[in-house]
Amino acid sequence: MNTDRIKIINKEGFELSTSIDFPNHQKPKQFVLFAHCFTCTSQLNAVRNIGQALNNKGIAVVRFDFTGLGKSGGNFANSHFEANVDDLVVVNDYITMHYQAPALLIGHSLGGAAAIVAASKLENIKAVVTIGTPADIQHVTKHFAGQTKKLATDEEARVVIGGRKFTISGEFIKGFNQHDLPATIENLRKPILIMHSPVDEIVSISNAHEIYQKAKHPKSFVSLDNANHLLTKNEDSAYAGELIGSWASRYIDLKPFETPNPNKHQLVAHLNLKEDNFTTYINTKNHGIIADEPKSVGGYDFGMSPFELVSAGLAACTGMTLKLYAERKKWDLREVYTYVNHSKEMIDGESKDVFAKSIELVGSLDPKQKERLRIIAAKCPVHKTLQQSSTIKTEISGESVNNHLK
Repeated sequence: MNTDRIKIINKEGFELSTSIDFPNHQKPKQFVLFAHCFTCTSQLNAVRNIGQALNNKGIAVVRFDFTGLGKSGGNFANSHFEANVDDLVVVNDYITMHYQAPALLIGHSLGGAAAIVAASKLENIKAVVTIGTPADIQHVTKHFAGQTKKLATDEEARVVIGGRKFTISGEFIKGFNQHDLPATIENLRKPILIMHSPVDEIVSISNAHEIYQKAKHPKSFVSLDNANHLLTKNEDSAYAGELIGSWASRYIDLKPFETPNPNKHQLVAHLNLKEDNFTTYINTKNHGIIADEPKSVGGYDFGMSPFELVSAGLAACTGMTLKLYAERKKWDLREVYTYVNHSKEMIDGESKDVFAKSIELVGSLDPKQKERLRIIAAKCPVHKTLQQSSTIKTEISGESVNNHLK
């Protein structure tokens, strides 16, 4: 997983601490937004585990701290429900402008309610997932029992939520009374997955029943058996992430990217300059890999660089050559590690490419056998090709260009 950390300015001018977790070795197929639970942060272990499961399916996950929480600016009093919805819309618009429009919104606990309301405002959101979400926003005000009279006069009050103390005001409470969540659910008309634990100690499973009753099809419910509200067990959050990825594939495009066909050739490498920067998709008849440049030179680092691929070919060929030789000799060679470093060096007044190989042999081998294998390593076909001069012929194939442009 590769993570970009950025700052996004919300409507009130506060910085929202945002992380984008990218899938390894590939361009994201889709982006999703994750709204964390009330008083939590985007660093909650469950959020990260669900994100990892989605990364494994080629999905980039955008997680951020709501105003006044975690590393974001503002105070907790600024983190009322309306502000949460506004933050989701702002982050969605930023990701749409600078990356790709998110297609899925996931919300945990009260974050699920915010996700539903935000999804009703955002055309690019195709589906919604809620986890342990209340069916009514006023559910959260139970935390302020005993302070309602004081808050009704707009005075500040200290409240305890989840064992932590927060200062809130009457204005904060009013923010939870501006939305009719049941009506929003009824009018959402987007695919929704409702996930809830039957033993949730914070938000009872009856809330999931109410959301399901109000939502229109397509709608799905999954019971998170024996999970607590915060999904603190890794297996619970990982399970949720796997299910979300599978469910979402019915409503957002998660199909593998189309890869080029080498046709009559041995190999083809395809680069789309407008969409992929340096990311190059390489295919033979039966296999495919990705080449890229590191971020330090402007790439996305989704794959090995061209010279790393050359080094990889040399290393792989070396190991295979030693295997064949040792088997023919019936020597006890069990494993081969071939380490390669590529550099430019001045030799005889000229700058030349140097590939330095370091080979680790695993097995019962005497010094003479090891020395012989060192010599044989220089006889692998790729080694010999790199060491000798090669002839490279280049042509512009108008026929193939026209075919790809159709």
